[in-house]
Amino acid sequence: MPPLRTALLQSSGRPGRVDENIEALDGAARRADEAGARLLVCPELFLTGYAIGADVARLAEPADGPSAEAVAAIAARHGLAILYGYPERAGERIFNAARLVGPDGAELANYRKTHLFGDFEQKWFTPGEQPVVRAELDGVRIGILICYDVEFPENVRAHALAGTDLLLVPTALMHPFPFVAESLVPVRAFENQMYVAYTNRTGPEGPFEFVGLSCLAGPDGAVRARAGRGEELIVGEVDPALLNTSREANPYLRDRRPGLYGSLA
Repeated sequence: MPPLRTALLQSSGRPGRVDENIEALDGAARRADEAGARLLVCPELFLTGYAIGADVARLAEPADGPSAEAVAAIAARHGLAILYGYPERAGERIFNAARLVGPDGAELANYRKTHLFGDFEQKWFTPGEQPVVRAELDGVRIGILICYDVEFPENVRAHALAGTDLLLVPTALMHPFPFVAESLVPVRAFENQMYVAYTNRTGPEGPFEFVGLSCLAGPDGAVRARAGRGEELIVGEVDPALLNTSREANPYLRDRRPGLYGSLA
């Protein structure tokens, strides 16, 4: 099975300007396609912006709303899958969500963030209840978490036990936490024997300063692609052959003793 070429869009777009962010996504998809990518991963809440306060209620849309139709058209036009963050409205509830559409524009998965970070998220969003959401693209088993979720070892281990090959993590990592992108994410990839595509926002937004440093980390703990602090599109490969070799050599999952871990729950 050939490697899955994956592009990570590090950008904060234009907070509050959904139409402009969709236009920016179209341009990024074109560049990703030209680079040979089959998958484009965008940051957390890319369609609306992160620091939008009460506007989140106005900008939230159903999973199959107008923005979803626009992104589906972009995916189909450029022939690549797209993972994008957005606020999902479901009745009276709003979720911090990420939706994956395939190269034909069809929905592959929709994930709702399970661990909400800080006062803003806890005020406006309802936490999701499904910890493992997965899909498949070109034979690669893809899972989704959002930002703070990946900082809980249990979340990533659940994906490892479910067989996830590539974990997509749209994020809004801010100061003073760059060590999450620099150190924690590569360790998560190594200890769970998977690829992790961690895609961040960048620059100032409201009271926050996002640190960038998006990365694609491999099961050997090595970073295959790393962004700086500014807006950037980076590309790396998810190699199933390396996954197989690394999983054979690394005994973490085989040597687990679940009977000892009951107190963790």
